[in-house]
Amino acid sequence: MFKLGVISDEVSQDFERVVKLATEFKLDSIEIRSVWDKPPQELTERDVDRMKKIMDGTGLQVVSIASPFYKCDFENMEERREHIEILKKCIRLAKSFGANIIRGFAFWNTGRTEEIWDGILEAFEEPVKIIQDEGVFLGIENESSTSLATAKLTQRFIEELNCPNVRAIWDPANELSAEGGEKPYPDAYNRLKPYMIHGHIKDGKRDPQTGRFIPTPIGEGEVGWKEQLQAFIDDGFEGHLSLETHWRPTKTLSEDLLNRPGGSAFSEAGEEASRICLEKLFAIIEELRR
Repeated sequence: MFKLGVISDEVSQDFERVVKLATEFKLDSIEIRSVWDKPPQELTERDVDRMKKIMDGTGLQVVSIASPFYKCDFENMEERREHIEILKKCIRLAKSFGANIIRGFAFWNTGRTEEIWDGILEAFEEPVKIIQDEGVFLGIENESSTSLATAKLTQRFIEELNCPNVRAIWDPANELSAEGGEKPYPDAYNRLKPYMIHGHIKDGKRDPQTGRFIPTPIGEGEVGWKEQLQAFIDDGFEGHLSLETHWRPTKTLSEDLLNRPGGSAFSEAGEEASRICLEKLFAIIEELRR
């Protein structure tokens, strides 16, 4: 059976509130993104010690570091070098919590993915060596704002890169929001199922007028979470699924915040939203158990 967690800043920038909510809902894990208004690569040893003390005795584990690795400009070599350092820092952060998954991407979407495909693969030569030497996994997330916008592209990338330490973080809602995306379940899911190491839970729908993706509470969008969760059960997935709420009850997050999540503006009303989404998520799971 899969395990459930939450991405930290989808609740709050205050890590104590994150842990309190996770404990209240009897979650298994927390995925670290921004904490105390710091992105993961800027968290200090003192921050980590403080976080460990807050988590002590709760039974919660840190399952992954939701890093922004390679969410940068493919053509900008200085940015790429900076992101190699981000990767190294996030690996150290993961190891300090006993985690072994670092999330990553494959550059901002230029609309020229096919044209730069070989260059994208070449850009991962150094990261692959780093993660293999460190014995950790790089989880590539399908995301519409990046060059690997869909499950189809992510599958192709993982297969061509051919590194056992590079796996997939499956996000059905991201497939729904991507241009050229397939039906999240079962079509896109079946592409990434063999490579899936971790997953994100959020929901949403396409605005029929603008085509823009609009986040919704879990189960109120077009992902089809009942069927997807049943598939995780049937397929024996025993990894973690992190709630990545993205929906807010009092406002709609800007596209920039959705593409670059983190900080207080992103977390505003996140606790209320995450509570609502967790209640709806557990209601779906309870229905599946009947």
